[in-house]
Amino acid sequence: MTESINSNMQERYVTVNGNKIRYLEDGDSKDAIVLLHGLGGMAERWLGVIPFLSKRCRVIAPDLIGYGQSDKPQTDYTPEFFRETMLGFLDALSLHSVSMVGTSLGGEIVAECAATQLPFIKKIVLVSPAGIMKKATPVLDAYTMAALCPTHESVRNAYQMMVGEDLEIDNQSVENFILNMTRPNAKMVFLSTLLGMKNSPAMTERLQLIKIPVLLIWGSKDKMIPIEYAKEFTDLIPNCKFVTMNGCGHIPYQERSAEFSKIVLEFLFK
Repeated sequence: MTESINSNMQERYVTVNGNKIRYLEDGDSKDAIVLLHGLGGMAERWLGVIPFLSKRCRVIAPDLIGYGQSDKPQTDYTPEFFRETMLGFLDALSLHSVSMVGTSLGGEIVAECAATQLPFIKKIVLVSPAGIMKKATPVLDAYTMAALCPTHESVRNAYQMMVGEDLEIDNQSVENFILNMTRPNAKMVFLSTLLGMKNSPAMTERLQLIKIPVLLIWGSKDKMIPIEYAKEFTDLIPNCKFVTMNGCGHIPYQERSAEFSKIVLEFLFK
């Protein structure tokens, strides 16, 4: 599990609805894929998979509005706000044919985008997505406390609870999280996002609107959003393929990056 920037990657910024969005980009294929991180995350969360995916795709990984080095406007961070900002981001980059991958909160945002049935979104991958679970788990509680009081001990403990067995948490991941959660307004954004997710209706009806091919990936040892929630996604989404990554926790794209990337690429280009 590592978060250090590859020298071939470009760091860029674009303005969406008056707000600066930072993103990482790699690869020069005509096939574009956008990667959306989860609650409290940043683009660096995807650094393990970008070298694999960029061999086949143009990979774009933004810091979500309010997170990382993107702007943090004073607003309500609802799923609708994230969806509209992300659609504006795709438009600003002229991404008129794109696949999307989202994890946790990012998975909910990707599903919200796909539910609009906009024709330029071709396929999506949801990784342990939020949107159905409305109650906290002990891991989410620990992660929230780490975000609000980010010490090396609290962050390392929360990360260790998130992953599967025997995965070492590296210092860079801990330092990145602490840096990002101590930026101005970061805690406000985190809490507003939690409230927005909790108070919004479960996205059961909107999942049924997704008509494009969907790949659902879940770690069998996920204690943040338990794998039991996968059934509602597979039952509600008409064209959904489900893959379990055995032994993984909430972040299989970091826990087993090569295997995760292979699963995604086979789905996108089979």
